[in-house]
Amino acid sequence: MPHISSFCDYISHQKRYSPHTVTAYKNDLEQFNQFILSDFQLNAFKDVNSPVIRSWIVHLIENNVSTRSINRKISTLKSFYKYLLKNNLVDKNPLLKVVTPKTSKRLPVFVGENEISNLFDEIEYKNDYEGVRDKLILEFLYATGIRLIELVNLQLNSINDKNSTIKVIGKRNKERLIPFSNKLKNKISNYLEERKKLNTTEAHLFLTKSGKKIYSKLVYRLVNHYLSQVTTVSKKSPHVLRHTFATHMLNNGADLNSIKEILGHANLSATQVYTHNTIEKLKNIHKQAHPKA
Repeated sequence: MPHISSFCDYISHQKRYSPHTVTAYKNDLEQFNQFILSDFQLNAFKDVNSPVIRSWIVHLIENNVSTRSINRKISTLKSFYKYLLKNNLVDKNPLLKVVTPKTSKRLPVFVGENEISNLFDEIEYKNDYEGVRDKLILEFLYATGIRLIELVNLQLNSINDKNSTIKVIGKRNKERLIPFSNKLKNKISNYLEERKKLNTTEAHLFLTKSGKKIYSKLVYRLVNHYLSQVTTVSKKSPHVLRHTFATHMLNNGADLNSIKEILGHANLSATQVYTHNTIEKLKNIHKQAHPKA
């Protein structure tokens, strides 16, 4: 429908949402559009009311869609109808009386410090460009806590050797600087020497062996491959290494505000979820060490 296209253009160009987020919003809206068409024979979003929205939520629940995903879809609809109202494309918001399902708080999955040591010290990586690149990608994700899309979009000029910082373009096109250690600095230098052999003018930092910019699925696959060799955690994704970075920083005494700035969180509440992992660790230590625990 044309309203979906114009909304996606709006959040892409004016709100500067990431391509991944825009795609997710578009999929949610197209699924909703299909539902109102097939179940209620509605051809226009302006004809949707609160009972229709509630029926859609029930439909999602009956199809075993998780509460977290349902709430994300409702959030998409709220943004969409806010846009439609602002542009006088509808005369009412059907979501005003809709109550979102409650979600249980889920602790971030992270990898233990011993397993991380094994990831970098015990696993054998190939002695070629891809091996050097793969190991540096893993080190980057763990040492800086950057998001997958941020890593994919890093460029050669993102690295500042003098200040030992990385310039990252995060959500909403916000720029932040992340410090890195001398140890990582040396590994970046070694990687760049290998990268020169590709004989490419590509500006992005991490490349495929054919000299093209890496892509998200490739990074996801390699992270899953290497983490599978050292841990049995339920998820083995780049985001798990981001969670691991934050949890290990907090466990070793880092200030919560500092972690917030490095992660690029908009507010502290998003970062505070990591304190729950730290509290769980303290509980386990207390249980093991205290005679009356």
